[in-house]
Amino acid sequence: MSRKHHQFKGAEVSCCVKYFLFGFNIIFWLLGAAFLGIGLWAWAEKGVLSNISSITDLGGFDPVWLFIVVGGVMFILGFAGCIGALRENTFLLKFFSVFLGLIFFLELTAGILAFVFKDWIKDQLNFFINNNVKAYRDDIDLQNLIDFAQEYWLCCGAHGPNDWNQNIYFNCTELNPSRERCGVPFSCCIKDPAGDVLNTQCGYDVRLQGELAQQEFIHTKGCVGQFEKWLQENLIVVAGVFVGIALLQVMYTNLATCLFTGHF
Repeated sequence: MSRKHHQFKGAEVSCCVKYFLFGFNIIFWLLGAAFLGIGLWAWAEKGVLSNISSITDLGGFDPVWLFIVVGGVMFILGFAGCIGALRENTFLLKFFSVFLGLIFFLELTAGILAFVFKDWIKDQLNFFINNNVKAYRDDIDLQNLIDFAQEYWLCCGAHGPNDWNQNIYFNCTELNPSRERCGVPFSCCIKDPAGDVLNTQCGYDVRLQGELAQQEFIHTKGCVGQFEKWLQENLIVVAGVFVGIALLQVMYTNLATCLFTGHF
């Protein structure tokens, strides 16, 4: 009697795990499909899909890559977990477990390396931001990303407004015919709380003035320093999010493993 009861209980647990894993992964799968769809739509709008070679033309970072890569990984993982759980397919469940475990291991390794090589990470962040400053006008998505970062962290450039001298439209050379010469993007400007209309020309010629005068019109702190400050102020929240994601990954890896091994 006890053996039958144990078998029935095991089957019941297996059924719960199966549909719990299926429910989670179908949501994950749909989210991945949505991210992938947005990324492909953005590329289609920019004409990338009709000219694949243009992917390498952008000097800076194309934010659409985030949607493509994250969406692709989520779609593949969601598909394997969803179908694997529903059909109790051993191969797909093993693939799901190994893939999710590998992502967890890579995240853990990246976290440890980022902590150990903090100065190197900071240098790479400087290089990344400056490289994208140069390509600011080359891609609308990159432009929007930089504007968002500068507005959110109340900063301008990697280390300060003069970083915009690296951009061909904003540099102060006499040969620069651009109206934006010696200026900064509008996202560097200090917003007027009473202003209803966004002044996109507020940064024109601002770097022709002295540093003290600039502080009346634009944010003069660099985005690298402001990001570090934000990270320190929100360390508990950021750490909590990463720990929460890690725990979810471990839990779903174990659930998938239990489902294909039959050990609960």
